[in-house]
Amino acid sequence: MEQQGQNLEQIYQDYLMQGQLQAKEEAHLTVSAGLEEIVAVKKNEEGNLIAFKTNTGRILDYLTALEEAKQGRLAHIDVFHKYGRDILRSEPDGIDENNLDRLPEF
Repeated sequence: MEQQGQNLEQIYQDYLMQGQLQAKEEAHLTVSAGLEEIVAVKKNEEGNLIAFKTNTGRILDYLTALEEAKQGRLAHIDVFHKYGRDILRSEPDGIDENNLDRLPEF
């Protein structure tokens, strides 16, 4: 039984690794396609995201970033509807470090 648990753990780790490799490959493709990436964020006193810095150095307020994401101009960013409004979030890829609220602040 213990070996079966270890096998399942190895399968799970392989699955996560494959997802991370695929995410890196997709990141390379979207950047080479000319899409900007968000590399840093600005938060207000409550910890809410209010602005974003892209890899080209542009600073976008939340509403501008939301519009650009809707138009498909930002790599790895999704727009979804919650709390009665549109909200930005990172594409789910299993990598916590690239989530918007985990990016460095500027």
